Amino acid sequence: PPGRKVLIVYAHQEPKSLNGSLKRVAVEELSKQGCSVTVSDLYAMQFEPRATRNDIVDCLHNSEEFNYGVETREAYKRGGLSNDLVEEQKKVQEADLLIFQFPLYWFSMPAIMKGWMDRVLVQGFAHEFPNCYDSGLLKNKLALFSFTTGGTREMYAKGGISGDIRYVLWPMQHGIMHFCGVKVLAPHICFAPEYVSEEKRKEMLIAWAQRLKTLWKEEPINCSPEWYFK
Repeated sequence: PPGRKVLIVYAHQEPKSLNGSLKRVAVEELSKQGCSVTVSDLYAMQFEPRATRNDIVDCLHNSEEFNYGVETREAYKRGGLSNDLVEEQKKVQEADLLIFQFPLYWFSMPAIMKGWMDRVLVQGFAHEFPNCYDSGLLKNKLALFSFTTGGTREMYAKGGISGDIRYVLWPMQHGIMHFCGVKVLAPHICFAPEYVSEEKRKEMLIAWAQRLKTLWKEEPINCSPEWYFK
């Protein structure tokens, strides 16, 4: 619907890749609906994935012993986080929907995107115990993981060699997004695009565009272990 804000966090080195095309389709389709779309192109931004002392620009809360979690929490409170983090947090704060677009690396997201999670989702901003899971600080937002795999759909089936793809989604969707209070839409998975015809890859793009047309009508998944492990 018009006026909705979307942040696409995108991690691929090549714009001509299927991931690049999926990102482009999302920007086009959502913009057509009147949404305002922002893209964080992590490789293009040369986003820093490492959580270091540099993330705090002023004095440390405890200069005797460095504790990243405590230091970023305190820096967030007093406005002492580095610029790149403040920028990303602003984008997250404004977004109604977060789309993560990436190729699956080793059953997980690429390091540059994991670094985005590690650094941007600061305590006090995204979660603050006991305010986590359903009461996480980013409630009222939606997230969607859209990714490509090397393995086929059969490999990622329950009885397949790689196990159910949902096991892989547990740390990302539940451990990160749901922990921060974000509701999660069903993932969008393009299986083994490298091993299919050009025609099939076009169909993958068309299917994504189709889904985006009715995305706002979708119900989030059941945010419980059952969805992943039943």
